[in-house]
Amino acid sequence: MEPDLTLLRAQDHGAFTQLVQQYHPQLLVVARAIVRNAQAEEAVQEAWVSIFRALPKFEGRSTLKTWMYTIVSNAAKGKLRKEGREITVEDVGGVVGDYLSEDRFQSDGHWASGPSSWHMESPDRILEEQQLKQCIEKNLALLPESQRAVFLLRDVEQEPLEVICNMLELSNSNVRVLLHRARVSLLSVIDHYQETGKC
Repeated sequence: MEPDLTLLRAQDHGAFTQLVQQYHPQLLVVARAIVRNAQAEEAVQEAWVSIFRALPKFEGRSTLKTWMYTIVSNAAKGKLRKEGREITVEDVGGVVGDYLSEDRFQSDGHWASGPSSWHMESPDRILEEQQLKQCIEKNLALLPESQRAVFLLRDVEQEPLEVICNMLELSNSNVRVLLHRARVSLLSVIDHYQETGKC
């Protein structure tokens, strides 16, 4: 059910409570994509205060969801700045093991030889395995913040690239590179798990 913008702009507490219940988990995902779990909840709480105060001025130039995502991403980025760990383009330069070595890819960017085959029926079945889930989550948390942010926003939240670029203040090409590196890193984790049974 879509939130009633008229009630929200009037700062109706019932409508705002419904909005929080509907969107809090999604805003938490956005915050966790930018800052670590310990700070994500705090960033979302700050964002809700800002959202409530700004609702009377919401003009509807973007969707309500995109507007709220922008507010929570700004709150999370503020926390990063306080720590002196802002998302930067330099993160693109990170190396993800030998998975990004030149011999793995052709000059046009396609795989020279595809990833090793999985020994289960489908990727869905792989993800059902609890140990692999934990392994992926552990390695996702270890990714550089910018890669983790782009991966979660694009592949988990299914946000459009343009929205992600605006939220993280990155160019389209940087977002694509970060997304590719995050996917390759997590794919290498899955391959390693399939070959060794270990994370």
